[in-house]
Amino acid sequence: MSTSSSYEIYSFTLLNEIHKKYILELWNNEYPVQLAFNNSEELEKYLQSLIDAQHLFIVDENNQIKGWAVVFEKDYEKWFAIILAKELHRKGIGSKLLDRLKMYSDELNGWVIDHENDVKASGENYLSPLPFYSKNEFIEIAETRLESEIISAVKIKWEIKKRED
Repeated sequence: MSTSSSYEIYSFTLLNEIHKKYILELWNNEYPVQLAFNNSEELEKYLQSLIDAQHLFIVDENNQIKGWAVVFEKDYEKWFAIILAKELHRKGIGSKLLDRLKMYSDELNGWVIDHENDVKASGENYLSPLPFYSKNEFIEIAETRLESEIISAVKIKWEIKKRED
């Protein structure tokens, strides 16, 4: 079994076609099926909409991309998205990736599915990552929700702790 030490984190501002292929694969495998991109053009449109994007990739010892995160600007706030391949869950790698994302801003905002009613392409239930984010110092903004035909999610936020002198 691999340990977190056999994974590296790489940072990019510009993506190549190989990066995009892995993002599409991770996205469609790990997110609920109704959020899937039908093709690379849909992913490209999403990626082009991200302002000042900084991309991070988790790469294994075989140079295979096993995780992706992005931090970007939206409505004058820093937002992020993160996807890890299932085999990396519960190994501390997601927390390391979040720690790297936190280096880009004093705050991070995201949307998190806070229920377990959705299904992944594999047929498995999509498990809410809300407990993971709570463990990593994010707070749930319960009054701010994203509700549509394809997603029901709550806003989460992390802010750097201000020192009290």
